[in-house]
Amino acid sequence: MSAAASIALTDSTFNPWIGCTKAGPGCDHCYAEAMDSRKRWDGGKTHWGPGVPRYRTSETNWRQPLAWNRQAEKDGKPHRVFCASLADVFDNEVPPQWRIDLWRLIAATANLKWLIVTKRIGNANERFPWNAGLRNVRLLITVCNQEEADRDIPKLLALPCKNGLSIEPQLGPVDLRNVV
Repeated sequence: MSAAASIALTDSTFNPWIGCTKAGPGCDHCYAEAMDSRKRWDGGKTHWGPGVPRYRTSETNWRQPLAWNRQAEKDGKPHRVFCASLADVFDNEVPPQWRIDLWRLIAATANLKWLIVTKRIGNANERFPWNAGLRNVRLLITVCNQEEADRDIPKLLALPCKNGLSIEPQLGPVDLRNVV
């Protein structure tokens, strides 16, 4: 849940909550699930799987992006934030109010450039506030094989936003010539 990011091309990592449900073969060796098992942020509970409650991070953690935003404004350059490295923003198990709170935070931090990576791009249409003017968000999907690329890249490209693609973990060849 740290300020420093080890994610390439970002300055910080913000985790609004922790936990997820596996969405495909790329999730079989999820680093975030393993970290949750080691850290046990919520009194030894796990936060992975269907029907398992997610862990919302502290209010102190939620205030960090506001400080980053003030610093970015002072510096006159954007601050890049990787959002939800320990979760998926579009996970079905996340309480809707948590996502609303996240969208409000993003709206209040116009000097931050938010990167949201998901394996659930099919949920984005109904769960992202397209009319809220959140122009400081880039949505990326992660695919691990041709089947996921064929299914999810067209969904991503159909959305009215900045977008991108991450192929990880690459579990087989992925040919983008017929998808993009």
